[in-house]
Amino acid sequence: MAQGLDALTREELVGLLEITAKDLIALDGTWFQSLEREQGMDTAMEHDRAAWRRFVPSEARRLKKLLGLSDRCGLEGLAEALPLRCTSLANEWEILWEDDGAALVFRITDCRVQNARARKGMEFHPCKSVGELEYAGFAAALDDRIHCECVSCFPDVTDNTCNCAWRFWVEG
Repeated sequence: MAQGLDALTREELVGLLEITAKDLIALDGTWFQSLEREQGMDTAMEHDRAAWRRFVPSEARRLKKLLGLSDRCGLEGLAEALPLRCTSLANEWEILWEDDGAALVFRITDCRVQNARARKGMEFHPCKSVGELEYAGFAAALDDRIHCECVSCFPDVTDNTCNCAWRFWVEG
């Protein structure tokens, strides 16, 4: 399955990974915008949520296996896995710890999706409803004790220093 990768240097592999992540985001945006044009934003968002709802648990399982994370990996495991998500590899982000390590905030500080829509003169993608199931689903697939809440995400922006922000904590 990895034919051709053996010939690449580490630097080339990292570059390929970045390209692939950007390509996945572009592919996601391409099908979304096609559906948005033909059937409207509400229908496109319904399909977007359905796609991410199915994709996120698979992505989490693969990263969990790659990183050797336990079923109770907690916020530390989440902090290892979040940077390796395809959306993280394609965007600029940061992780902040709050409450003496009892909570983690993941912030997308430069979003390819919103940047592309702005360049095209389109309204921002109303991604909060997708993000809620995406980030909560990813965290729960890593460790079912992890909970997630939206801090800021379009259209409910409360922090203008980032595109979106998600707060995670462990219960139980």
